[in-house]
Amino acid sequence: MNHLAPLPVLLPLFGAGLKLAIGARLPRGQRVISIGVLTAVLGVAIALLVAADRDGPVVARLAGWPAPTGIVLVADRLSALMLVVSCAVTLGVLVYSIGQGRADEDEATPLSVFHPTYLILVAGVADAFLAGDLFNLYVGFEVLLAASYVLLTVGGTAARVRAGAGYVVVGLLSSVVFLAAIAMVYAATGTVNLAQLAVRLPEVDPGVQLVLEAMLLIGFGVKAAVFPLSAWLPDSYPTAPAPVTAVFAGLLTKVGVYAIIRVQTLLFPEGRLRTLLLVVAASTMIVGILGAIVQSDLNRLLSFTLVSHIGYMVFGIALASAAALAGTVFYAIHHITVQTSLFLVTGLIERRGGSTDLGRLGGLVRLSPALAVLFFVPAMNLGGIPPLSGFLGKWLLLQAGAESGTPASYVLIGAAVGTSLLTLYAMARVWGQVFGSSPDTSGATAYSFGASLSGRDVAATGGALPRAMTYATCALVAVGPAFTVLAGPLVALVDRTGVELVSRVGYVDAVPLPGGFERGAGR
Repeated sequence: MNHLAPLPVLLPLFGAGLKLAIGARLPRGQRVISIGVLTAVLGVAIALLVAADRDGPVVARLAGWPAPTGIVLVADRLSALMLVVSCAVTLGVLVYSIGQGRADEDEATPLSVFHPTYLILVAGVADAFLAGDLFNLYVGFEVLLAASYVLLTVGGTAARVRAGAGYVVVGLLSSVVFLAAIAMVYAATGTVNLAQLAVRLPEVDPGVQLVLEAMLLIGFGVKAAVFPLSAWLPDSYPTAPAPVTAVFAGLLTKVGVYAIIRVQTLLFPEGRLRTLLLVVAASTMIVGILGAIVQSDLNRLLSFTLVSHIGYMVFGIALASAAALAGTVFYAIHHITVQTSLFLVTGLIERRGGSTDLGRLGGLVRLSPALAVLFFVPAMNLGGIPPLSGFLGKWLLLQAGAESGTPASYVLIGAAVGTSLLTLYAMARVWGQVFGSSPDTSGATAYSFGASLSGRDVAATGGALPRAMTYATCALVAVGPAFTVLAGPLVALVDRTGVELVSRVGYVDAVPLPGGFERGAGR
């Protein structure tokens, strides 16, 4: 299985290069390559998850160089599970984007620019999840930044370029902080290999450890959009095309969350900043949802709920128990699929109603009952209605908080419950305004167009929605209820993941270090 570990990174890069080589001359070939590559990557990710769950972490040494000198890719339960979910989501969004491009007759732009860049983005995500050292993790983030800037500004409209510029500035600042942290880690320990750091960092001066932990958390906190480092997100995501917004909102912030989980559990298990993380978690939940309920634009409202629900994951990371980490992992994979599907449904709403302004939408349930159902299911899932996966994830986190039994954890439980109720209120209000009430037609002509991938305006249609877009959205919406149906084995898997993260033994012992370097020190 070791030979499979590099494929989630190499296959998308190969596909992107092939697509750039043939250009836009063969549109059907472009689509076949994109779907074929992501389907293959999904198959590889599933194989890695099965192997990691059955036999322990799958480790690949690139070019045969031994760790820590060479690049090491590690697929344990956490990274493999995140990889499977991210591949499934990116494949669904790709089908949606192909359907949108064909419906809008944007054949040149999405195929010659959008899709190769999209595959590069997938490669960056996979590299970040599989990275066995801090510098390779940094490389994965930089690939993400470069590809996401192109996707965010595709079409070249003024609003997209403006939002993209702000996004890049924030991304570069966080990358500078992360790179400085890597340099400091290397200066203190002589390595950036994660397995080796797990056994060397405890020997470093506690004050230095605290500075390193804080630097890494700041760098990853910006990428995960935790409060107060999240102000950039609601201004950046809503200007992009629906497929771009969906994959950014569902996936990219979770790469930052993954990095926080990995660093906190493997490098800083004592977690002297846990109290601060609890404060950050509560602030992120509350500020995010309060921002959401005052929004009048659907995309901005969903962007604020995205920020808010990152707080649930930080809550579990701060508790740091096996049960809490299991809840965090469950909630992360749930949120990837639900948030992505909500933004895809929003794209369909904009296409049918001509706007994402809540005041100019209304009565869509009469025009498209199926669209009303497509929004209702993930909206209630996000709000935590039982027995959907949103409720299950929150229940796991609340249960872990109660087991912790500290005053801070009970405060977080209250914040989590309040945030869930406010989320439910926000989603119910949106559904009522978009599908139930009558629209405000006083300025309808100014909002009678949606945006295509190339940035040009596309008039809202009263007819049937494009099939590929609808089918892709249906598939992702169905994943949420599927998590409920498969809750037994899925919860068992995340429980094993939580235990593995807390013990650290499997990860440290799986990475082949020369001379059996300090083997067993991670116990």
